[in-house]
Amino acid sequence: MAEGFKARNLSVLAYANGFTLWHYITPDFAVDVDTTGYFNDARDMLRVGDFIIANTNRDGGMSGGLFIVASSAPNLVDVRDMTAVGTSNTD
Repeated sequence: MAEGFKARNLSVLAYANGFTLWHYITPDFAVDVDTTGYFNDARDMLRVGDFIIANTNRDGGMSGGLFIVASSAPNLVDVRDMTAVGTSNTD
């Protein structure tokens, strides 16, 4: 079961020209984070086009990737599906 959004786990990495690069870490799976409304509690901070670098499934098999804020309305935030980074590890 998803833990849900935790504001304390969302941090600004950089800000310029109306764009913000964020970092978010969570034990939730990327598919849960991608759910429309997951970031609703951050709607006053997130803008369309912002990037969120995320470490998901932190307590399990850690996944990393990039979400892009697709919409940020007064009552609904949606991000695009995560673009995974570092999906394989060959020795």
